[in-house]
Amino acid sequence: DRDTSGCLMIARKRAALKALHGSMLAQKIDKQYLALVRGRWAKGRGTINAPLLKRTVASGERVVRADASGKSAITHYQIEESFAAATLMRVTLETGRTHQIRVHSQLAGHPLAGDSKYGDELFNGQLREVGLNRMFLHAATLRFRHPLSGKQVTVEAPLPEELTKVLARLRAVQ
Repeated sequence: DRDTSGCLMIARKRAALKALHGSMLAQKIDKQYLALVRGRWAKGRGTINAPLLKRTVASGERVVRADASGKSAITHYQIEESFAAATLMRVTLETGRTHQIRVHSQLAGHPLAGDSKYGDELFNGQLREVGLNRMFLHAATLRFRHPLSGKQVTVEAPLPEELTKVLARLRAVQ
């Protein structure tokens, strides 16, 4: 998603690209995100296993929904911090489908903060008041084997200042 901050994997050579793509298909790349969602998530950790179906509408926009005829999509989540009306989650993808975190969060009844496509407009408006002007989804960590050397690589990206400030404001109003 273009509105997601954080780690981004880019290959400089075609051989590395093919190897990384193979690792992604084999689910050998650990991808962890931080996401702020609406409401208080009930369980501390869990898994959402709901197939996703992607389609493109006439305007060219991609729309994804949970559908039994879709591709397998598995999302693991863990509560990082709870607020009065929101929960900060650490999300780990077992699969990497288009809009997976966004659709699974919506399906669980906890849409992502700032998500204009799958989110809750009232909740988004409340968060704009504490300074959130984008979707709160951040690719925090990537772990994978280097395609050429085979060494374990871990890449981490700190939460951007704009999102850190939103969390500080949410803590202040509790």
